[in-house]
Amino acid sequence: MTTPTPNPGAQGGPQGPQPQQAPWGTPPPPLGSPKSPRRRKGWVIYGVVPLVSLFVGVGIGSSGGGGDTAHAKAEPGPAVTVTETARAEAEPGPTVTETVTASPKETKQPGPATSFSGEGEYLVGEDIKPGTYKTAGPEDEWGCYWERAKDASGEFDSIIANNNLNGPGRVTLNNGEYFKTNRCQEWTRVG
Repeated sequence: MTTPTPNPGAQGGPQGPQPQQAPWGTPPPPLGSPKSPRRRKGWVIYGVVPLVSLFVGVGIGSSGGGGDTAHAKAEPGPAVTVTETARAEAEPGPTVTETVTASPKETKQPGPATSFSGEGEYLVGEDIKPGTYKTAGPEDEWGCYWERAKDASGEFDSIIANNNLNGPGRVTLNNGEYFKTNRCQEWTRVG
């Protein structure tokens, strides 16, 4: 491959003067008038140096450096207030499980009853409290039967007292006796 060489005699033309081509690998010279090295030096001195000085001065001024600050009076700066708006809904917190051992309340041992059904056999002092009881009378037309006995044998000789009621009645029961009742309304302690 051959590179065309310029014709030294052909200067000018319809486009004006043509620059000469440099050998392969060298950049062509710049168009226009060449600048002197002195002019470049002036640009650096009068352009870059003031710009760098400006940045250094701003840096010193903002950092508080430079000058004698030992004798300067410190004046308080303006107060800054930051206000935050609370959220409408709080985020759920962690779930905490606490185990509490509850001690049961002391309950009285169920003692003997002070009222009982009109049908059954009861040991006075254990099943029912000793005292005087009353009933409204029989549940039906057959009458109300009650019996005080010294034991639960059911023998005729164990009966202390008994009665058939057609209306209201009362009986006094002593500790250790057996009380048998049939077809009566509820018995309630009255004394």
